[in-house]
Amino acid sequence: MLSFYIRGFQYWDGALVLKKLKPGKKLTLVAEPDNPYDPRAVRIERRGTKLGYVPRESNEVVAQLLAFGHGDALECRVLSVDRGAAPWEQVRVAVDVTDAR
Repeated sequence: MLSFYIRGFQYWDGALVLKKLKPGKKLTLVAEPDNPYDPRAVRIERRGTKLGYVPRESNEVVAQLLAFGHGDALECRVLSVDRGAAPWEQVRVAVDVTDAR
């Protein structure tokens, strides 16, 4: 459905868990409707550690699915990690719709 670099990765706690992020690792999506900058903000976490956000230009559908209680239909996974890249391009993820049947 979506593929992107985690937005704001350089500002949050991603550096603390960067060594643990590997392709295929599952991440958590959390809606932030009270976010003062974007009411559709969707935070990305790994075991409670805030990594950053779904980019604003791509978050509308994800935010709506989370708001209506369909978060279990979404899966966020690490696609690639490049420790030598600029911090805002170190972790690329994908958000896909899953089949819960």
